[in-house]
Amino acid sequence: MLRKYIPNGFNLLVVLFVALGSTACSYGMAIIGSTIGQPSFYISLDLAPQGKPGYSRTAEFIGAFNGVSCAGSAIGAAVCSWSADKFGRKPTIQFASIILIIGTVICAGSVNNGMFMAGRIINGLGIGALVTVIPIYQAEVSTPESRGFMVSMHGVMFAMGYTLSAWLGFGVYFISASGSPSSFPWRFPIAFQMAPALLLLIGSPWLPYSPRWLMAQNREEEAHEVLIKLHRVKEDPYDIMARKEFYQMKKQVELDRQIKATTSKFELFKTAPNRRRALVGFLLMWNNQFTGVLIIANYGVILYTALGMGGFMPLLLSALWVTSRTYKMVDFDERQID
Repeated sequence: MLRKYIPNGFNLLVVLFVALGSTACSYGMAIIGSTIGQPSFYISLDLAPQGKPGYSRTAEFIGAFNGVSCAGSAIGAAVCSWSADKFGRKPTIQFASIILIIGTVICAGSVNNGMFMAGRIINGLGIGALVTVIPIYQAEVSTPESRGFMVSMHGVMFAMGYTLSAWLGFGVYFISASGSPSSFPWRFPIAFQMAPALLLLIGSPWLPYSPRWLMAQNREEEAHEVLIKLHRVKEDPYDIMARKEFYQMKKQVELDRQIKATTSKFELFKTAPNRRRALVGFLLMWNNQFTGVLIIANYGVILYTALGMGGFMPLLLSALWVTSRTYKMVDFDERQID
């Protein structure tokens, strides 16, 4: 049964390894949720903690920290739609990882609010590009039968990033609780976002290029070699399925070129059926954001504190909530396989 979803070990390894970027993205999006639960964060950036005079200014900065990160992500995603075709999926992943690491370094070393905000913007650029290009890459290195399962690894590793950030934030809180004035409890968790991104960047030279992108660049021989390596199975010693997929991909790229030659970039909005499709896709993503999931993930600590909880409890409740969401996502994927 697993053979249907995992053609070979190399294919699975490629999909899982590139999903390190998914973890880096979600970790970076969620880490502010535990950062605002660290007392040393407010001291380092000269912000009033919740319940103290001047907190209204702090609330504005916290909103700005999240807002500029989202703005950077939107820009990064838009740029990715061009760079992934122009330079390739793999180079885009590498460049986005570098941008994300730079933003992380700035945030972790921040000495004032302006520096922290600048780091969040740069970090958001990398997040937006990675979260867009990774599932594209995963889909294009997978077989048609395994594509759903392989791309779901992006979601699973994404959820893992949320969980990791929550529990790491909870763990380091006790450094401050012990009376230490160190800024380590908020700087280290932020800096840790570099770990999966750095691993991805270091290992990226060994990742294969997307066979579909290679085909689109008229590098057919390379595309053929990559497909065989990714989709070789013992039951098919002559790589018949990989050759068949190569032929189908070649014809699809030729058809895409023909269609592109006679249509504009705005074809999606020219006819009523296309506009309806675009609207459905837009509303699905738009309404997903209005479920409140990101509000709870990023501001849960503030919510629990406002309800009268103190000490480590807000961070613990936030970590438990995020973990429950991760478990449901992983459990759903496993049931899909069964």
